[in-house]
Amino acid sequence: MIQVYIGLGSNLVNPIAQIDKAIDTLQHHQHVNHLLVSKIYGSKPVGPQDQPDYVNAVACFQTSLKPIELLDELQAIEQAHSRIRERHWGPRTLDLDLLLYGQETISSPRLTVPHSFMLERGFVMKPLNDIAPDILLSNGNTVSKQLTLLDTSDLVFIKER
Repeated sequence: MIQVYIGLGSNLVNPIAQIDKAIDTLQHHQHVNHLLVSKIYGSKPVGPQDQPDYVNAVACFQTSLKPIELLDELQAIEQAHSRIRERHWGPRTLDLDLLLYGQETISSPRLTVPHSFMLERGFVMKPLNDIAPDILLSNGNTVSKQLTLLDTSDLVFIKER
C-alpha cells in the first residue's frame, strides 16, 4: 500500500455537491483505504478569469494501485461527473489531480508527480496543510513552510468535510 494525495476541484454544476459526491465515490472505492479529506475551500480560477470560482479540497488515502492505474481510476470518476476538457485551465465539473504518490517522482507523457504546479497553488497547499502539514516536499520545504510563501488571501473556507 502506498500513501497518495489528490487535489479535488470543481466550478460547474453545483461544485460543492460535485466535490462531496467525488469524496463519497472515493470512500466506497475498492482500492481506497483510510481516506482523509481536508476542509473545503473556495478560490479564484487559475488561467481564464471568465469562469466561476472553484471549490477545492485535498484527499489522502492508501492504495495498491500503480500510478497509471490510479490515474485511470481518477479520470473514470471525472468522466462519471461529465468532465469535458474544452480548454486548458478552463471550467470543469470535476478535476482530480494526483499530487503525490508516496515519495515517487514520475515523469511520463500522461503523468507528472509531484504535480507540476502544486507548490505555487494556495488552493492546493492550504487544504494539504489541513491533513499533512509536515510532509516534506520536493523543494525541501514542509507543506506548512511552503504555505507561508504563498498568497492565500483569495481562499474562502466553505465547510468541514
